[in-house]
Amino acid sequence: DEFRNQRGTLLPLWNFQYDKTKKLAVTAISWNPKYKDLFAVGYGSYDFMKQGQGRLLLFTLKNPSFPEYVFNSESGIMCLDFHNDYPYLMAVGFYDGNVAIYSLKRRTSQPSYTSSGSSGKHSEPVWQVKWQNNDMCNNLNFFSVSSDGRIVSWTLIKNELVHTDIIKLSVEATTVQWPEGLQLQTFGCGTSFAFHKKIDSLFLIGTEEGKIYKCSKLYSSQFLDVFEAHHMAVDSVSWNPYHLKVFISCSSDWTVKIWDHTIKTPMFVYDLSCAVGDVVWSPYSSTVFAAVTTDGKAHVFDLSINKYEALCTQLVVTKKKNKTTHIQFNPVYPIVIIGDERGHVISLKLSPNLRKMPK
Repeated sequence: DEFRNQRGTLLPLWNFQYDKTKKLAVTAISWNPKYKDLFAVGYGSYDFMKQGQGRLLLFTLKNPSFPEYVFNSESGIMCLDFHNDYPYLMAVGFYDGNVAIYSLKRRTSQPSYTSSGSSGKHSEPVWQVKWQNNDMCNNLNFFSVSSDGRIVSWTLIKNELVHTDIIKLSVEATTVQWPEGLQLQTFGCGTSFAFHKKIDSLFLIGTEEGKIYKCSKLYSSQFLDVFEAHHMAVDSVSWNPYHLKVFISCSSDWTVKIWDHTIKTPMFVYDLSCAVGDVVWSPYSSTVFAAVTTDGKAHVFDLSINKYEALCTQLVVTKKKNKTTHIQFNPVYPIVIIGDERGHVISLKLSPNLRKMPK
């Protein structure tokens, strides 16, 4: 890297795969907050014609050949999240609209708690789940966002999941008038959300029509702000871990945009010339972020070195008809993991130019 003039590379380390997930796509990746080598991978399918069973696997960097834990599910998994204080608990959202909690302490492959049709499950796929701080009675709770436009809070009370609708997204001025005088209200489709690190009630919702809503848990009826962010679905949105005003979003319209939440227009716009599946901030620097595009490439940017171009754009997935879907930085090691549509997760090491710590 000394002679590369600020550019960097990704060194492939290990490929994690499992025989029974070859036909499934990697739909979610998450590092365990306690064991820094352990990560969970959710498998499902983004193709609504090919829905079937899902899997939840946990791998460790110490053993690429076989998963540590295997959980099966009836429906494809779409998202997952580890609890920060109880690292053995995972919240999971499914394609059929259910949510569940899996516990690593139980040796069965069934979830410990699950929602049901009578207890407020979503009517569309759940795209993201996120644990929140415990409520006043110290019960565990997490939020979920779904294409049905509902943001739901799930609380674990006496071994059952109790739901509370927080927000219902509606598309403005799209009440369809039918000839018979029927009125159909169309609902916005939530695709992702992000909770502020310091202000507990503040969060962002990304939608299928490309808008990003700034919301508060305290007001359920209206939004604090609306960003006309993208022309297509917002695939991911997340707050910068260091700078409390800044967030990043990516979309199928080929762009990654960086925002200040007090300003309506983006500060930076990057065109990656292909649909962007996922974007994440790095845990070690406020200026480094990475994105994956559907042409199989990973892109790593460092704004403190180059505000206009990626320091590294590298082909990660080589086979045709395969796409990269998700990327995550390891919280302590200079490693990223990237999932694809063939059920593989590849771990890559960041070269020194890509992991510079700020002064």
